[in-house]
Amino acid sequence: MPDPTSAVTEDLLTHLRQRLPSSIPERARSYRPDIDTPAPTRAAATVVLLRPALSGPGGVEVCLLRRASTMAFAAGMYVFPGGTVDPADSDAEPRQFGTAGAVAPYLPGAGPALARALVCAAVRETFEESGVLLAGPDGDTIADVSGPGWESDRAALESRRTSLAAVLARRALGVRIDLLRSWARWITPEVEPRRYDTWFFVAAMPTTQLTRRIPGESDRLLWTSPAAALDDYLADRLRLMPPTAYTLGELVNYTSVEEIMAAATARDMKPIMPKISLRDGTARLVFPHDTDYGSIG
Repeated sequence: MPDPTSAVTEDLLTHLRQRLPSSIPERARSYRPDIDTPAPTRAAATVVLLRPALSGPGGVEVCLLRRASTMAFAAGMYVFPGGTVDPADSDAEPRQFGTAGAVAPYLPGAGPALARALVCAAVRETFEESGVLLAGPDGDTIADVSGPGWESDRAALESRRTSLAAVLARRALGVRIDLLRSWARWITPEVEPRRYDTWFFVAAMPTTQLTRRIPGESDRLLWTSPAAALDDYLADRLRLMPPTAYTLGELVNYTSVEEIMAAATARDMKPIMPKISLRDGTARLVFPHDTDYGSIG
């Protein structure tokens, strides 16, 4: 099994460091770390849906959504399903997470209340954005969530007219937390006006369900291998947020969903907060493991 702490390829790191969205260098040049106060972060959850490759001798595929061009944040970028934690995500009771009800062990560094809210946000956002519900009765997975009744629930969640806890309670379901594993934690650079403390999860796609494109925030849903997505990204055919590309760069080393889920149990969940270096008028993304990270304000 590949080392779960191994770095992504240097080619990808170089691309990530140099090919920043145009808005980031502009903000970095105007940001004064000695004067400006960074915007507060909002807790968020992102889910990497995984399934075995449909063709070829093994391998995995991931689900990517292209954010609509009308979106204020990351328009036109391909991302994993996810979003910010909603206050109602804290409503779920421990019993809705299985017989143990203990979620915090799945998220090192998060207390019980935050852990439950993050898992609820992960499950809710995945359902809202891809039509996949990581829940079911008594440790099973709900088989079909595409009917009119389920679509009514999904739309109500999306418009915040109900909560995931209420939907699960009414249908006597529980979160399939065993299908989720924490993978990484990314914090938006301090120069950005919108900042998120995002927990990345990997999740095994239920074999009884299908993804579908949901009109609204995204305009395309794509299943692809991490390697193919990275090839398109490096060739500028696919626009990816840096954490998305970095995550794909890690996943490309694995050959099965089971390997990835097993590797997730050994992940270092220390937050990753890139910084922006401005040198000779050129903006560059700097990661915590880079030698000059500590010298950047």
